[in-house]
Amino acid sequence: MSMQRTFHHQRATIMCSIAAVLFAFNGVAVRLLLDAGLSATRLTQIRSFGALLCFAAIVLIRNPKSLRISKADIPFLMVYGIAGFAFVQFFYFIAIKQLGVGIGLLFEFTAPVWILLWVRFIRKEHVRRRMFGAVAFTVTGLILISQMWSSARMNVVGIVCGFIASGSLAIYFMLGEKGVQKRDTQSLIVWGFIFANLFWTITQPVWSFPTEYISKNYDIGGPFAGTLSGGLWVIIYVVILGTVVPFYLTVSALKYTTPARVGIIGTLEPIFAGAIAWWWMGESLNAIQLVGSAVVIAGILLAETARS
Repeated sequence: MSMQRTFHHQRATIMCSIAAVLFAFNGVAVRLLLDAGLSATRLTQIRSFGALLCFAAIVLIRNPKSLRISKADIPFLMVYGIAGFAFVQFFYFIAIKQLGVGIGLLFEFTAPVWILLWVRFIRKEHVRRRMFGAVAFTVTGLILISQMWSSARMNVVGIVCGFIASGSLAIYFMLGEKGVQKRDTQSLIVWGFIFANLFWTITQPVWSFPTEYISKNYDIGGPFAGTLSGGLWVIIYVVILGTVVPFYLTVSALKYTTPARVGIIGTLEPIFAGAIAWWWMGESLNAIQLVGSAVVIAGILLAETARS
């Protein structure tokens, strides 16, 4: 493997790892809003709309011409935005409501499985056995972390929605890989969020948004227990550090490595989330979950040795 290719893989790994940390930390801010009564779908709408404003402002200042599209681009961008940006969250939230957070997250992070199966059997491309091994390790680790056997909340609706969320995430990675080869990363993300926001506007109109959550004060807890933060600042954090930056890093990483590897590295998020929950919220991880975290990390390391 050339030095440049090695550098690209390392760069993608760092990008995805930072994104996983930011997504995990975002859970703290998200929990403040959810515990206050804001619905998960409304929260996703805030993230989507806020991210659109941020990315659109950056692109309009730096390179407005990159937003130009043809009629032929619309179907691709529509599927990318609605499936990859809106459906992932929409069906994930239904899945966790029906199955619980642990199992819902497990379903979502099986996306690398579908990516590898698509690449191997639909595209007819060679996939190293180590990549299948890496996916097996990460999925096994996630099963241990979620401890799905302890849940009695298995039902058809939750399972179907979990698989749709997983498939949508796979679409997000695969179309993202294709999209960044044809257009500017930020422009691609803007159009993704445009179509995602159209979806959210239809399902829950912006004018009915419960604005009282913006004016509330929230105790951020953890090491800073007793410190109050205004709702607007919490939302700004969720939008910028919890959405804009990690989304940009994830999509940019697709320039340098495969969707399957991006998806596998993304399974670091539950590990970081567990560590943050332990440090910030005082939640505990049992021995099985710690073993699961180690297995996930082993899978990621195996994926790093399977570069093709």
